Amino acid sequence: MSESSNASRFPFYGPQGRLVLVDSALEAVSRGSTTIGIKTPKFAILSSQIKPTHPLIEPSEKIFAIDYHVGATGAGYIGDILQLIDTLRLEAQKHKLTYETPIDTDSLAKHLSTYLHNYTTYAVRPQAASIIIAGADETGMQLYQVDPSGTFFRGSGFAIGQASETALDVITKGYSADMTQQQAVDLAKKAMEKALGEKPIVETGVLLSGENKFHKLPPEKQT
Repeated sequence: MSESSNASRFPFYGPQGRLVLVDSALEAVSRGSTTIGIKTPKFAILSSQIKPTHPLIEPSEKIFAIDYHVGATGAGYIGDILQLIDTLRLEAQKHKLTYETPIDTDSLAKHLSTYLHNYTTYAVRPQAASIIIAGADETGMQLYQVDPSGTFFRGSGFAIGQASETALDVITKGYSADMTQQQAVDLAKKAMEKALGEKPIVETGVLLSGENKFHKLPPEKQT
């Protein structure tokens, strides 16, 4: 078989064996709003920068409730983020109707991972969005990051979007498992300010252990 035939059969891989379309999706994510997730055994927070828009246009929502015990946010193309949020909500509803119990966070992350991975195996554009999921279930407080390739991670702190490496460095240095909710909110804002070089407008959601109800903070508590 000729090299040209191989190239036509395997159009997704670059010279270094990387998935070209996934790399492009990750590049789109890196230009998105700086977005942060932090969790301790007692709570989880999700914070995302709200980018300025035209004065007559309302900014896009950045923090979403998936179910009463799960929240999510994302960075990348807002249309792709919204589609992935709907995918998570649908999976949570289907699980509740089938099993009559709320879905666990791990299952949600794995479902989204499979959904995104399927886009890398067919001749379609991968979703240009990374998602951070915070949830509370029988295993405790959980925090996941899922990337366009379908790769997912579980941890205590994530940063995605613009200048995410700088933001993650600030979070890593300032994180403590004993920190308070307000300290975590302040740390997320500090990380964004360091990454962006300015004080951003931020939207934040919180999930408390015991209460297990995800909700957005009122605007006065996010500044």
